[in-house]
Amino acid sequence: MEDYADSDDDYYYDDDDENNNGDDDDGDDSLNGIQDVDDHIHLSLVNRKSSLQVITRESLAVAQREDLRRIMDLLSLKEHHARTLLIHYRWDVERVLAVLVERGKDQLYVEAGVRVMELSKPCSSFSSLTCGICMEDALPNEVTTMDCGHSFCNCCWTEHFVVRINEGQSRRIKCMAYKCNAICDDGKIRTLLRVRDTAVAEKFDRFLLESYIEDNKRVKWCPSVPHCGNAIRAEEDDFLEVECACGHQFCFGCCGETHSPCSCLMWELWVKKCQDESETVNWITSHTKACPKCHKPVEKNGGCNLVVCVCGQPFCWLCGGATGKQHTWDSIADHSCGRFKEDDLKKAERAKKEWWRYIHYHNRFKAHTDSYKLEDKLKETIQEKILKLEDRETISKDMSWVTNALYRLFRSRRVLSYSYPFAYYMFGNELFRNEMSKKDQEIKRNLFEDQQQQLEANVEKLSMCLEEPFHEFTDHGKVMESRMKIITMTSIVDSLCRSMYECIENDLLGPLHTTHIIAPYKSKGLEKASELCDLRMHSCEKYSSSIGKIFLNN
Repeated sequence: MEDYADSDDDYYYDDDDENNNGDDDDGDDSLNGIQDVDDHIHLSLVNRKSSLQVITRESLAVAQREDLRRIMDLLSLKEHHARTLLIHYRWDVERVLAVLVERGKDQLYVEAGVRVMELSKPCSSFSSLTCGICMEDALPNEVTTMDCGHSFCNCCWTEHFVVRINEGQSRRIKCMAYKCNAICDDGKIRTLLRVRDTAVAEKFDRFLLESYIEDNKRVKWCPSVPHCGNAIRAEEDDFLEVECACGHQFCFGCCGETHSPCSCLMWELWVKKCQDESETVNWITSHTKACPKCHKPVEKNGGCNLVVCVCGQPFCWLCGGATGKQHTWDSIADHSCGRFKEDDLKKAERAKKEWWRYIHYHNRFKAHTDSYKLEDKLKETIQEKILKLEDRETISKDMSWVTNALYRLFRSRRVLSYSYPFAYYMFGNELFRNEMSKKDQEIKRNLFEDQQQQLEANVEKLSMCLEEPFHEFTDHGKVMESRMKIITMTSIVDSLCRSMYECIENDLLGPLHTTHIIAPYKSKGLEKASELCDLRMHSCEKYSSSIGKIFLNN
């Protein structure tokens, strides 16, 4: 019999390693500035159909049942068989259809652990059955048979289910028979558990329901704190920035804060870099040295430069190199670091250069982050200006040119902020050391910095335009002049943002062998998820179209 400690994770199908967890707690105030702004100003645009759906706790069962119904109707399966298939293929309906066409129904079922054959000998034909686990005789009504044909007593089945559920493996509980990979019927599991412990049965049902989110790469929990209880389902693209119905904005790829044009990997490295350069780490770096054996920080509490770590390794405080345990007035045994070495000088120069390079990008990142927080106060000022302008009968009541400009300022300021961490890794040696020559790197850096500089200059101009007291102008012509200037600057900034993204995608990241995908730039802002019921018809139409394409192509 299979060991209880085995994991069912090996039976999941996965094209690539997906990481659904994000870390929003970056530990540095400079990283939290942009995310701290709770309110968002949106463009006054007509509503457009969204490819994002909000799944609430109430609609979670409905969303899961939609996908189950598709597979049940297509393959004429029972609900628990359809659920087994979808959990194995990470709730990817299109992938299930593709495997069906490429490998056939039998192989599809075998890989997922689905058994749909009918039993030739029902248990009721036996007066008693000896359980293969406890070796006790059981009456027919005390025996349960799974779809694979294996029968055991209800007590052993129940104990098996309870152990698996408590180990967190409730989504794919396999048969107890030796080398049987069939997945047990969740209906029979539920029936047996309710007799034994209703709390465990409820836990089992909850895990099955939440598997639609936990195992589905198209669905992510909203990472808002406190948690709003919503999940977001993306129909088309994994690399995008979304806004939940609760108002929280996040990256769908890593569930962290929005960070485009940085890729998820770049942002993860940048957050860690900023944490490593915090005051605590700076103190540790200044007052301690790492043990050459266990790498723990060691503080020197005496005048002798021979120090011993708690692990027992002696080393030289001057250079950090491991030494012998003997120490005399003349030398430290097995070690000499008094001679000047050119390599040490080169290493120190490289470290100093890299440090100043980080300071350059971090200072500009923080400057735009701080500007974003300060410009957030403009919202109240702009509202006051709009009210005063609307009170004048001679002025048009349409003030969208002001609100649109304010939104564009916020959006472009975010882009500028995150463009500096992007540049730090794009033109450094950490990620793309072997993918660009020094000459190519310099050409691409100059190209990007030209785009960045133009955007930065025009963002500052737009900020100054919005700070002008145009609501106090008594001359109607002067107000219209200010209006046209703001509209023009708004359009220019939007165009420059789009151009910089095209440069990043086509000229910088496109030619590289390493894949780094960034969330695309959208002039109309982050896509806001719609309620599930609003998109149900659209989802069904897309599903019907995908089935037709798969079978027509084959």
